[in-house]
Parts: sequence; structure tokens; C-alpha cells
Amino acid sequence: MEPDFKEGDQGLVSTMNLNNLKGPKKMRDSFVGPFTIIKLIGKHAVEAKLTEEFSRKHPVFPVSLVKPYFQTEEEKFH
Repeated sequence: MEPDFKEGDQGLVSTMNLNNLKGPKKMRDSFVGPFTIIKLIGKHAVEAKLTEEFSRKHPVFPVSLVKPYFQTEEEKFH
């Protein structure tokens, strides 16, 4: 079952199809972000507001490659 996103939600994007990331593939994180979902494209894709580091990447991702991000209590205070 795919996650149900809304505009304004936070999500982590899978690095599976992101090329040109730094470091060896085995050592990279499985997901990057969090990014804010700025637009829903049908039921199967989202547009994310990418950070400067990912500004050259296409901002639309299938929801199957995005997982919801929930801020931890510790992160709220940093």
C-alpha cells in the first residue's frame, strides 16, 4: 500500500534512482531529505521542494519511492 500524502507533508526520497550522489553507492543512505511535498500529481506522484544540494534533480517522484517523514522530539529542539 502506497503512502497517502498531502501538500505540506514531509517526505524522504529513495536514493535508488538518484545518480551523481557523493560517495560509493554501498555507503550512501537509502533515503535523503526530508523534503516538503508541494504538489500531488494524480495518486501516484508527488512534487517535492528540493534543497540546494538537489536543485539539479527533477523534483517529481513516484510515491513508491517516497516515504513519510516524522520529526522526532529530539529534532524539534535543534
